Amino acid sequence: MKKFLVGLILMTTFYFNGYTQGINWMSWEEAVIASKEEKRKFVVDVYTEWCGWCKKMDASTFQDPEIVKYVNKYYYAIKFDAEQKDDISLNGKVYKFNKSGKRGYHQLAAEITRGRLSYPTVVFLDEELSLIQSIPGYRDIKSFTMIMKYFGEDFHTSVPWKTYSRNYSALIGGSH
Repeated sequence: MKKFLVGLILMTTFYFNGYTQGINWMSWEEAVIASKEEKRKFVVDVYTEWCGWCKKMDASTFQDPEIVKYVNKYYYAIKFDAEQKDDISLNGKVYKFNKSGKRGYHQLAAEITRGRLSYPTVVFLDEELSLIQSIPGYRDIKSFTMIMKYFGEDFHTSVPWKTYSRNYSALIGGSH
């Protein structure tokens, strides 16, 4: 019985390895530096401090063990406050904060969301930081899992979303 419990504890530890620390969120600079060592796609969580749905997504979707493990393995994850004031240099261009009304927005947030500043928005970029897709709105665990695998496993290059989502289990081998 003792060996069984030790084995169970070890298996649980290995299964959740990496989960306890959560998604490895990076700054733009950290992600770009890391991508020079190993090419991966990028997933960007575009949020604001005042956004309730952003907080809900942080507390639920981004805490799911499968999502944490997958994102940490296949993406560089960037947590990006769309209202941050600091300049960001990316691909030879400097992006700044634009004051607008009471708040404002960061130019890079506007660029990667194609001007659709809605929060939360999850943005997927390829290995060269080119926009694949920005997806506005809260995503639950099930829908985010489908989306991250659609881009992470390059289904977006050959399978239309409608076909992918309809045949999701068969396309990924039932391992969702």
